[in-house]
Amino acid sequence: MEELPGPEAVRVFLMHDDNKPRKLKHNLGHRRLLTFGGAYSNHIRAVAEAGARHGIETIGVIRGEEHLPLNPSLARALACGMTLTYLDRASYRRKDTEEVRARLRARWGADLAILPEGGSNAAAVRGCAELPGEIDVDYDVICCPVGTGGTLAGISAGLPEGKRALGFAVLKGAGFLEGEVDRLQREAYGRTWSNWSINLDYHFGGYAKSTPDLKRFIAKYQVEEVYVAKMLYGILDLARQGAFSPGTRVVAVITGQPSTPVVS
Repeated sequence: MEELPGPEAVRVFLMHDDNKPRKLKHNLGHRRLLTFGGAYSNHIRAVAEAGARHGIETIGVIRGEEHLPLNPSLARALACGMTLTYLDRASYRRKDTEEVRARLRARWGADLAILPEGGSNAAAVRGCAELPGEIDVDYDVICCPVGTGGTLAGISAGLPEGKRALGFAVLKGAGFLEGEVDRLQREAYGRTWSNWSINLDYHFGGYAKSTPDLKRFIAKYQVEEVYVAKMLYGILDLARQGAFSPGTRVVAVITGQPSTPVVS
């Protein structure tokens, strides 16, 4: 586990962990699996790869219209055997309604298992709850980026007594995510935990948006820009402001597939 240079009063350790396989681990017991995502969705790619590995038929419902040639994410999904289909943006916004899901089952079969966008459901929460048990350093707080709430819900559920989880929302206006974390924990375990919180101040304008400050931070640490950079920037900024008690040991979960190290 690497350590990120920062304010001396707080130590920040980096745990590289691709949360997509964790979310999928308990979701793979089906013959046919359908899920949703944008054209550059890492979740779509991960489901396609898992389907190829485990012999599961996969269907990816992509937001918007088809654009050829396919981008690398969708090309990889297709190469793994995933069937790609598209929903116009108005229908996509209603993808979780019974009307749209009935149409999907009529087309692809009644035995279809439907996985939500981002993969966050009760089974995903149980997979992410295994993460704290794999940390090999002493720590006080675990931090993670938050898009749909599933990873944070699981980490919170798996924390030992006395530890806390702090999520950094990558979406603007993401106050609804607090309710989502509660809902996911109830669906997975029939209860909720109070050992977590979500910081809403480091979205930098919204999903996949950036600012000159964040771009300089990304250039300095060579870190993934949509999720990880916002979390790391937030941790270091809060540490400089004294938001963490002196001596706090923070584990920052670097989600996604391994990339260029953030420590040089």
